[in-house]
Amino acid sequence: MAQLLDRRAANGEAKVDERFLAILSHVLAGTPDEVGWCRPTWTRELLALEMERRGLARVSVATMGRALATLAASLKAAKPVVGCPWPGWKRRRRLFELRCLEACARSDEPVLYVDEVDIHLNPKVGRDWCLPGQRRVVLTPGNNTKRYLAGALDSKTGRLTWVEGKSKASSLFIQLLWRTAGEYPGAPRIHLILDNASIHSSQKTRKALEQLGGRIVLHFLPPYCPDANRIERVWLDLHANVTRNHRCRTLQKLMRRVHAYLLLAVIKERGILVIDAVIAERGNRVIGERRYRVEATQDGPALRSDCGAQSEAGGHR
Repeated sequence: MAQLLDRRAANGEAKVDERFLAILSHVLAGTPDEVGWCRPTWTRELLALEMERRGLARVSVATMGRALATLAASLKAAKPVVGCPWPGWKRRRRLFELRCLEACARSDEPVLYVDEVDIHLNPKVGRDWCLPGQRRVVLTPGNNTKRYLAGALDSKTGRLTWVEGKSKASSLFIQLLWRTAGEYPGAPRIHLILDNASIHSSQKTRKALEQLGGRIVLHFLPPYCPDANRIERVWLDLHANVTRNHRCRTLQKLMRRVHAYLLLAVIKERGILVIDAVIAERGNRVIGERRYRVEATQDGPALRSDCGAQSEAGGHR
């Protein structure tokens, strides 16, 4: 019976307590080189040494792993960003002005977030669950081909309008301008929040804005502030659900999946959304146009054309 007694009570106080976890959380907020280590990323061994250097008990690699799990810490890929060249006060003021503009949006003066996204036949490679000793294999094409989408996301309703083109040129953005103006016929003014890409301020774009009679007003974000553009989340979800590790052998098949996802992804839990999509070739020549009503049904989202016939159904994201 003596062999069955739990003798861990004689081990002393636990090494990983609330104070240990609080300091570990503070350490993880920085990088090793910021505290004097000649390494850019943390490892469990290095974290154990850093905690010991800060006067806490030395723990094993396994114990450090359990401490990290307690904090719900995980390995994540770094996010490369370019710093905004504006002074901090100027950047914050501009973002505040745009937030006020969005807060004051009305049905007769909608505010939309606009951006473009590249769709590559060469798949984006990302993480996926695999069994031990296995690794996902993604076949890449010999020659990469691309398509480009330009989209506008209504800040109030979540309505999404997009166009497709073969090049990321002014013609793609101009096609979106005309399409957006047509989708809000009763709005004397439409506000677009967008980045500083050259196609947004080119001579062709300025001429198109003049032809629209000043109905569309562009509001530019500070340089290199993609997180302030809400439509970026739509593109992020698009890559996660369609383009990452995809196995489409042709660009046509991939684009069909892209359009199908965008049509389904904007469904709200309540109400019906009307989504308009244009497939445009270079030079603003429209080769296809569709309008769908997206309804939430018991069997999942359903796409219905203007005539009311169901065109496609699928499960929730």
